[in-house]
Amino acid sequence: MAITANVISSDRVEGTSVYNSAGDKLGTIDDLMIDKLSGQVRYAVLEFGGFLGMGKDRYPIPWNMLKYDTAQEGYVVPLQKETLEGAPKYADTSIPDYDESYTASINKYYGL
Repeated sequence: MAITANVISSDRVEGTSVYNSAGDKLGTIDDLMIDKLSGQVRYAVLEFGGFLGMGKDRYPIPWNMLKYDTAQEGYVVPLQKETLEGAPKYADTSIPDYDESYTASINKYYGL
């Protein structure tokens, strides 16, 4: 089965680097959160922070904020590290329910 250039497996998205507009690497995509009813990707979960792979937090970022940059072979978001540090986050051992309240807090933080 051939896959077109506009379609990508989630396996290939996970682990992809994410940069800010200045070209600074912010982290990598750890997971995708998909709306069960529409089938649309709602959030890319960015793994950011920590030291030597320990203590990394996960930051859900609205999928529509990410733009793929072929030159960097990664996604670019219009965020600075300082903005990301104040964003909703969680440890990989305490994944929240992506209920209405939690998704509203993410969307509000990013002005959506």
